[in-house]
This record gives sequence, C-alpha cells and structure tokens, in this order.
Amino acid sequence: MRKLEKLRIIRNVGTSWIALGTNVLVGFFLSPFILHRLGDAAFGIWVLIFAITGYYGLFDLGIRASIVRYVSKAKATGDLQYASQIISTSLFTYTCIGAFSFLVTLGLSACLGSLFRIPPEFYPTARWLLLMVGTAVSLGFPLGISGGVLEGLQEYSVLNWTSIVSTLLRAVLIVLVLRRGHGLLTVALITVTLPVLTSIVRSVMATRLLSAPFGMKYVDRATFREIASYSGTTMVMIVSARLRFKSDSVIIATFLSSVAVTYFSIGARIVDYAGEVVESLAQIFVPMSSHSEARGEIDRLHKIFVVGNRFCAFTIFPICAILVVLGRSVIEAWVGARYVEKSYPVLLILLLSTTLMLAQAASGRVLLGMGKHRTWAIVMFVEGVVNVGLSIALVRPFGIVGDAIGTAAPLAATTILFLPWHLCRQLRIRMRTYLREAYLLPLIVCAPVILVLIAMKRWFVPHGYGQLAVHLAVAGTVYGLAMLWAFSSKRAMRLGPLHSPGLAFESPPPMIETHSHEI
Repeated sequence: MRKLEKLRIIRNVGTSWIALGTNVLVGFFLSPFILHRLGDAAFGIWVLIFAITGYYGLFDLGIRASIVRYVSKAKATGDLQYASQIISTSLFTYTCIGAFSFLVTLGLSACLGSLFRIPPEFYPTARWLLLMVGTAVSLGFPLGISGGVLEGLQEYSVLNWTSIVSTLLRAVLIVLVLRRGHGLLTVALITVTLPVLTSIVRSVMATRLLSAPFGMKYVDRATFREIASYSGTTMVMIVSARLRFKSDSVIIATFLSSVAVTYFSIGARIVDYAGEVVESLAQIFVPMSSHSEARGEIDRLHKIFVVGNRFCAFTIFPICAILVVLGRSVIEAWVGARYVEKSYPVLLILLLSTTLMLAQAASGRVLLGMGKHRTWAIVMFVEGVVNVGLSIALVRPFGIVGDAIGTAAPLAATTILFLPWHLCRQLRIRMRTYLREAYLLPLIVCAPVILVLIAMKRWFVPHGYGQLAVHLAVAGTVYGLAMLWAFSSKRAMRLGPLHSPGLAFESPPPMIETHSHEI
C-alpha cells in the first residue's frame, strides 16, 4: 500500500478515535448528570423521543451509502461530472425527504400521548420535544450530504474534528443550562441545534475539497436510477438496523413504562459506547473497498477483509472482557448502585451478541464497498423481524431482560451462522483460514487481560471511578504490552496465504497494479 494512503488511514483512524473518545467521555459523564437532574421519567421520555425520530433514518432510502460509494468511485476514476450528478441528484431527493419528514413529525406530535405510556404531566413537554427533534432531523437530510461526500473522499479527519468541537460545546452548554434550573426542552434545543450548525460547516468544507459543481441542471433520472439500484438494497439494511437496534425503547415504552426505558437504556448505552469504538474504525473500509473494487485490486480486498476484522477484534475483545468482569462496577460508578440489578443483565446479554457482530465489522463494509450486499440485507431484515417478534413476546413475562434476549438471540444467530460463511464465499477464502488469520492472534493477546481482570476483582471489587481506574490501568498496561509484542514481532500485520485453490477470482485488468499482502 502506498505511503500516502497509509498516512491517510492512520490520520482517519486516529482522528476517529479522538472524536469517539471525546464523545464517549462526554456521554459517559454527561448522561448521569442529565439523568439525576431530570429524573427517571423525563430521561425515559428523552430516550423514547430520540428512538422514535431515529426511525426517520428509514427515509434515508440508502442514499447516504450511495453517496459514499459513488463519490469514492468518482474520485478513483477522476470523473467530476459524474460526482456532480450524484451529489445534485442526492441533494434534490434529500430535500424532498426532509419536507416529508417534517409532515410526519407534525402528525406524530398530535397523537403522541395516545401511542405510548407517558405520564400525563409530561404530554406537553413530550410533544414539544418531538417537534424540536423531528424538525432538526428533517433539516439533517439535505445538510447531511456533506458528510457522505467527505466519507467518499476519505476525509474523515474533517468529520471528526467538527464532531469534537460540536460535542464539547454541547456538553458545556448543557451543564450550564441545567445548573441554572432549565429543563428538558432547553437541553433538547442545544442537542439538536449544534448538529445542524456542524453540517453547515461541513458543507462549506466539502465544497472546497471536491471542486465539482452542483445544481438542478445536474439532476437527472439516469443518475437517480443508478443511486436507487444500489440504495434499494441499502434501504433494506437501514430498515433492518432500526428493527435490530432501535425498536427496544419503543417496545418497552408501549408494554411497560418510560421508567423501564431508563433502566434498559443504561445497559444498552454502555454496549453502544463499546460499539462506537469499533464502528469508528470500520467506517474507513467502505470507501477503501469501493476504491479497490473499482480498480480491480482483488488481492487488496482480501487484506481489507481479513486484517480489517483482525483489528476490529483487537478493539472489541478487551472491551468485552472488561465489561463482563467489571460491568456491575461500571454501572454503579456511572449512574448509581440502585440501577445495577436491573441494568447489568441487559448489558451482559446485549454485549455478548454485539461482540460477535463487532468482531466482524469490516465484513459488512467490504460488502457495501463492493456493492454485493443484497443477500446480507435480506438476512438482516429477517433477523430484524424476528428480533421485534421475540422482543414483544418476551417483554411482558420477563421485562427488559426479555426484550434484551429478543434482540440478542437473532443477532448471535446471524453473526455465527451466516456472515462469516457468506463473506468467505464471496471473496473465495477458506473459512478455516479466515478464522485463524483474523481471530487467533486477538484471542491470544486478550487472554492475559482476562486473567488479570479476574485476579484484580478477587483482590478488591471497585465501587467508584478511582477504584475502577486502578483496574483499568493494570488491564490496559497488560494489554498494551501484549499488543506491543504483536506489533514488534510483526504478527499483527502478517498474513498467510488466503486464496482457496480452485476458487480464484478473475484476474484484475493488466493495467492495474495489485498491492502486497500488507495493509
């Protein structure tokens, strides 16, 4: 891989993790502050409204993923006219979607109290909250074009630095207004306004980085059909993701209460933080895969798939070990001991299945980059439907734990029984070879951390941030030394032969130079 491309990957991943670290730290310390200032019921409504408006992501229709893929393709081929058509057609479509989303918000706000078990005294607040968040999401559709363009250009550092500034500013403003006695709606106004301003800044920067004109004259049906042919499948994946991960709060609020949403969200949010660490790494693999596929670099696709998943496993395995062993202590230090008994089982159930998924986070990105994600989308949709059905069936007899089981069981089945087999078949790699090359080293490196965490917990159980810091410092040192061994011995980047005899790809075009085994 060329030196400049390596530097870009390091810059993108580095700034992604800085942005993620900022977001996780702010969220980790800000969430309990908001929870204790607003109370369980109001916080549950906060989570519910954002879960409802999260379904507006279905209106995306997969266009954002299309922008990333086709802008990356245009960059690889140097076709600015093609980029102009993609961006302009997407912008026009998103503007129409945004207007429709706003109408949906108006309709939902009128009947919110009759749909969910919200305390009567919170009806007006919940309606205004929905109007504010829904309006911001509607504006986010056309403004979000810039994010897709920057991803397609692999300019993640721009996205990350603007995210860092927005996150820190949001935290400062929320703390100030809550200390001055303001309530839920003021916090919501800050939360929804800053992303809109951030998108405007990103739009200016994307325009400068991609010198491609845009306007109504570049909007055409042929480009729309091309976007639709790719985004139609992606749309199924978006629907599936909402069913898999964003239906829990709605189901719990419908069959239990907004307070139960709070207990569930505590465990689920910690798992989300863990997932964001891996997702911030995996996001770079879509444009990388699309670029390689456009240039016929099949060998490089193999390396992105295997080494990408290896690094995802390097990231999620120690996090999973820490949360399994110290999850109760994390919840106690974060929001208080009274939430531990109800929230820790949710955390544990969701964490184990999510770890299986996140250890393969590069797999889905490779499929998206190659444009071969149709089968995966169908399987995800089936999983999402089963998820909702199981969650509804289990939430009444078993409460929030039943809902967690309904989410985790189908996810585990998909990630074990389908995804690795499908990718190995698509890329013509033996399953045994893939599992060995991707996961054996991460398991070896993580094993000492597990032993140290168990030994430390037998010595003393942490109850606050200071005691947790001691455990994490020791575990982090052990893991750092293990990773140092993996990299200094060059095992972390080393790959054995990946090709399966008799299942070779067609050779890339002769004018395209394929790269070495190093990624």
